[in-house]
Amino acid sequence: MTTRARPVVAIDGPAGAGKSTCALRLAQALGFVLVDTGALYRGVALSAQERGLEWTDGPALGEHTRTLDLRFETGVDGAPLLFVDGVDRSGDIRTQEIARGASTVSKHPEVRAALLGLQRRLGEDGGVVLEGRDIGTVVFPDAEVKVFLTAGVEVRGKRRYDELRARGQDADLAKIVSEIAERDAQDAGRAVAPLRPADDAIVLDSSALQLERVVEQLVALVRQRSGG
Repeated sequence: MTTRARPVVAIDGPAGAGKSTCALRLAQALGFVLVDTGALYRGVALSAQERGLEWTDGPALGEHTRTLDLRFETGVDGAPLLFVDGVDRSGDIRTQEIARGASTVSKHPEVRAALLGLQRRLGEDGGVVLEGRDIGTVVFPDAEVKVFLTAGVEVRGKRRYDELRARGQDADLAKIVSEIAERDAQDAGRAVAPLRPADDAIVLDSSALQLERVVEQLVALVRQRSGG
């Protein structure tokens, strides 16, 4: 039984479901800390690539992950910035290639074990929104609020396409949709911590909802579960 004064909010779901935006706005609305756990796996993938490590080498990646200094700082817009060994890599990890790398490295139990303790320390005191793919099932199975945020693959692909174009990056919509579908299958099919809703999670499909409406529902849910 937990004794946290403020709840842990776990937001899981597939790529492109709007987790990052919703989690950020939810944390801002509640005055909670935001932890983007997916960014940690992206940081591992990026760092490994730069060190010449194969994303398929689980033991080497696990050892590498244990040596990394991964931490978050809050940016001017309130979004978390990921620092890897003291350097802000927040922009560098937001590419489709590193997204694929994050999905690959996250399959390895050695990597997941190396990051599990860090994730739990970041949220142990409550008053935190953690977003990822196994927060409610593995990282914080005792989270007071669990949400599985999803949307149709075409909708998620279009959102990711718009996001990349807004950053000035070239993007191919059909390729992005295909890559998201492939990542869904990889994340759901991995042997360790597969992507799935926790048994007691609320599943929220955002396909036909504006993100602002999703955030409103999440704020109401957290306040209901936390008694105000």
